[in-house]
Amino acid sequence: MSTSLLAFVIVLGVLIFFHELGHFLMARLFNVGVEKFSLGFGPRLFGKKIGITDYRISAVPLGGYVKMVGEEPDAEVAAEDIPISFTHQHVGKRIIIVASGPIFNLLLAVIIFFGIFQFSGFFVLKPTIGEVGAETPAKAAGLMTGDQIVSIDKTPVETWDEMALLISESRGRQLEFEVQRAGALLRVRITPELQLRKDIFGEDVEKYVIGIAASGDAFSKDLNIFQAGVESVLQTYKITKLTLVSIVKLVQGTISAKTLGGPIMIAQMAGQQAREGATNLVFFIALLSINLAILNLLPIPVLDGGHLLFFFIEAAIRRPVNKRLREISQQVGMFVLIFLMVYVFYNDIARIFFS
Repeated sequence: MSTSLLAFVIVLGVLIFFHELGHFLMARLFNVGVEKFSLGFGPRLFGKKIGITDYRISAVPLGGYVKMVGEEPDAEVAAEDIPISFTHQHVGKRIIIVASGPIFNLLLAVIIFFGIFQFSGFFVLKPTIGEVGAETPAKAAGLMTGDQIVSIDKTPVETWDEMALLISESRGRQLEFEVQRAGALLRVRITPELQLRKDIFGEDVEKYVIGIAASGDAFSKDLNIFQAGVESVLQTYKITKLTLVSIVKLVQGTISAKTLGGPIMIAQMAGQQAREGATNLVFFIALLSINLAILNLLPIPVLDGGHLLFFFIEAAIRRPVNKRLREISQQVGMFVLIFLMVYVFYNDIARIFFS
C-alpha cells in the first residue's frame, strides 16, 4: 500500500507539474503575470514567493493550477496591471497559453519514450511462430512452431508487425515466404485468407491472415538519437490516436463505461508498475500524460478544451462569448466533471469489493 501511495504521488506530481509548467512558461513568454503556481488544490501548505508569483504546494494533491493576473474575463484589473493581464492579451496568445498545458503533457510523453528508447532500446516482437492453427494456409504450407519468417516476397522481415503488415496488404495474393528452421532456410508459397478477427475493442474486423500466432520472443533494437526521436514521436502519436478512438468507442457504447478508473485505480496501477521497475513506472507516466492531455482538450467548460472552444468562437465572431452563456456552460461543465469523478470513484470501489 505504501508503494502504491508513493508511486501515485510521484506520478500525479510529475503529470501536474509538466501540465502547469506549460501554462506558466507560455504566460511568462507573453509577459502575462502569474500570481500562483500551485501543485494541488485547497489550502497552501508551504511555498515561496518570487516576484509576484507564489510557488506553492497545496493540501489536496489531485490537481494543480496556474493563477494569472486578470484570468477571469470580468475581473477588475488595476490600470497598471492591464499590460500583464491574461484577459487583455490577444485571443491568439490566450489560445497558446491555454493549449500549452496539454501540449506539454504530450511533450512529456515524447521525452519519456525518447529516454527509454535511447537507453533501453526499442523492444520489438520477433517474427517467430509460436502456434500454427489447424486447417490454415500456414498449416497447409508446412509451417511449424519455432519457424522464423526471414522475408516475404524478398522483402526482409525483422519484426512481427512488419510481417503482419505485409500479409495484411497482400489482398489475398500468393506470397513467397523465406523461413528459417533449425539453421536451414526454406521457401514456401502461401495464399493468405480473409477472416473475421476481433480487434482490441472486441469488434469484428476483416483481415488477411495465414493462421499463425507469435511466440512472444522479443529483442531490443538499438536506436541512434535520430531514430529514438522519431520513434518516440510515433509512439506518442499511436497512443494518442488509440486513446481518441477509445473515447469515441466509449461514447458509442462499444467499450463499457465500467472500464473507466479514477485515483484508486491509478494508484494501484502505479504501485504495480513501480514494483516491476523504474522503466515500467516512467512508461506508465507517459501513458497517463497522453491521457491527461486528451482529457484536458475535450470541449468541456472548466477544462482547457472548454476555454479553447470559447476562445476560438471569440476569434471567429471578433468579440468575447456572452457572459451569461459562459456562466451556464461553466456550471454544466462542473456538473459533468463532478459526475465523472463520482462515477470513476464508484468503479474503483466496485473493483475492490465486488470483483
